[in-house]
Amino acid sequence: MQIREIEEEIISEFELFGDDWEQKYEHLIDLGKSLPLIEPGYKTDVNLIKGCQSRVWMHSDFKEGKMIFTADSDAIITKGMVALLVRVLSHQEPVAIVNARLEFIDQIGLKEHLSPTRANGLVSMINRMKQEALQHLSK
Repeated sequence: MQIREIEEEIISEFELFGDDWEQKYEHLIDLGKSLPLIEPGYKTDVNLIKGCQSRVWMHSDFKEGKMIFTADSDAIITKGMVALLVRVLSHQEPVAIVNARLEFIDQIGLKEHLSPTRANGLVSMINRMKQEALQHLSK
């Protein structure tokens, strides 16, 4: 699936909850629980994302022309946020990741319902994923 198609799926999922942010947070938590486990060996300082209030580890692989991301967090809301990003950006070509606008974040209202520190963490996660993809474009 293309990035925009995955974003549309996520927007539709969140629309089911209307304006009920308690239910949206529950959905985010459930997404975090369904995030595939990161290999324990990848939970290192090198893979920690700087700028996040909680601890977030992210690892990427490059296979058959596509980026594969795995991640984990010690905070349940943050784990849900990174699960969304992994869902959208994993298994995509680096150029698509670098150019992704990730409009779904604003369209579901996520950024406006996050604390400033969590919003900064979200931006840090996105930047890290785009930087990882950018490294494979220059090879």
